[in-house]
Amino acid sequence: METKVLDIKGKEKGTCALPDSLFAVKANPTFLHEVITAFLANQRSGTADVKTRSEVSGTGKKPWKQKGTGRARQGSLRAVQFRHGGIAFGPTPRSFRQDLPAAKRRTALAMALSTKLAEGNLVVLESLTLKEPKTKAFAEIMDVLAAGRKPLVMDNFADANAALACRNVAGLTHIAPQDANAYVVLNSSKVILTTDAVAKLSDTFAKEAK
Repeated sequence: METKVLDIKGKEKGTCALPDSLFAVKANPTFLHEVITAFLANQRSGTADVKTRSEVSGTGKKPWKQKGTGRARQGSLRAVQFRHGGIAFGPTPRSFRQDLPAAKRRTALAMALSTKLAEGNLVVLESLTLKEPKTKAFAEIMDVLAAGRKPLVMDNFADANAALACRNVAGLTHIAPQDANAYVVLNSSKVILTTDAVAKLSDTFAKEAK
């Protein structure tokens, strides 16, 4: 499979070969849902915590005697029904981690990249270089490429000016190709790859993706 290669001004500069194992894989929504759900679960810190009645500060004395007051019987002011009492059934620190085989993650990435290519939302650039590290200059490149509100740029950014300029572009995500995953690809409005990034993706994932 081949696709056009553009320069930063949007002009065609040639073609680039794309490995079928990464860019011609039929998407399976159920499979992608499983992988992306696991990815998002693994981003959770799981540190939410509340104090139970055994942990809140306060007296352990019985508020009033058991019988004869006309009020409901109570054993502690730290019980959940009282102000400043403990919390019942609240969250405690836990791990949300879901382990997935590496082969599943690679296959999901291939499905995501193939989907973006089929939609026409994947662009290959000859290179990403700037004369100055200006955010405005990088944003103009995104406008030329019609990158949308949430572009994803995959490149190792050998050019220091481009690496600095992309940091403040609103909505833009930039990652190294070897760190790519299905979620960031599908969550983007357009995927922008350099030819170097395509080569790195191929070396890292193409041989093992199915």
